[in-house]
Amino acid sequence: MSGSPLLAPWHQRVDDVAPVVLVIGGFMSSPPLYRGLRRLLFERGVPAVVIAPLWTPDWMLAVRRGQGAIAARAGRALLDASALSAASEASGGAPVLVVGHSAGGVIARILTAREPFERRRMSASGRIGAIVTLGSPQLFDANGRWAERMGATALWANRHVPGAFAAPRTGYLCVGSDAIVGSPSGDRRARRIDRFYRGVVAATEGASMPGDGVTPLAAALLPGVESIVLHDAGHASVISRHWYGDADHVDTWWPRAVEVWRDALRARSGAGGRADAAGEAAAATPATAHALPPHGSGSPG
Repeated sequence: MSGSPLLAPWHQRVDDVAPVVLVIGGFMSSPPLYRGLRRLLFERGVPAVVIAPLWTPDWMLAVRRGQGAIAARAGRALLDASALSAASEASGGAPVLVVGHSAGGVIARILTAREPFERRRMSASGRIGAIVTLGSPQLFDANGRWAERMGATALWANRHVPGAFAAPRTGYLCVGSDAIVGSPSGDRRARRIDRFYRGVVAATEGASMPGDGVTPLAAALLPGVESIVLHDAGHASVISRHWYGDADHVDTWWPRAVEVWRDALRARSGAGGRADAAGEAAAATPATAHALPPHGSGSPG
């Protein structure tokens, strides 16, 4: 049985394994909002989907207390997803593909940080095969109106895990939208959106800014990271008729997300087709008692 290709570990069949997915939701969201996305991922061959247990009250508390507890919950969900991957014949224990929507994409990046974030150190890049961000406000103007209230976490991430920080062993894909244009000279809605966008990123005076209605496109794309720009996606299902998790949009970004994930697996496997166990352990070894256990150390506790 051990020689069966279905039971072989992931590094012996990179082109055949399927990713277990962790979904990290956005600011003020709750897990039920991502049930439709989970269903679509199952229909596209994903063996398991974990939705991080982040609820609206958690985000409300984070406004006052910081997002350390949010990151910790996402980290525990990553442990659950890793355990499912280890138990899945389809995944063969492969690192997880993380999909972060809105603020969840920034939290996904923080999970790879070696430095402690609000006294919590994750060092979890060994567990993450790829990070796909959907409308995530990655880049904030440090002097913008929303920098202190909404952008502090992103500013921290850009200092400590900038761009494709964990590449090539972790893949990156940023998905943004130019569907909703803010304009200082437009109608009332366009002017309101323009004011919001300009509180996130700096822009030329008088110029229009495209985005998804919440995240301007200029903030959603990380320098040096592959990106996909959608043309009719709004930020979230609760405020837009169409959003990143609709079937037609998933069919645009999901195939490339899987390829980015596979490219990272190939980087880990090396030319000889074997996983770089030493490198994997080094990438995931915790530095404090509050860190996640390394990839391959067993089920989450």
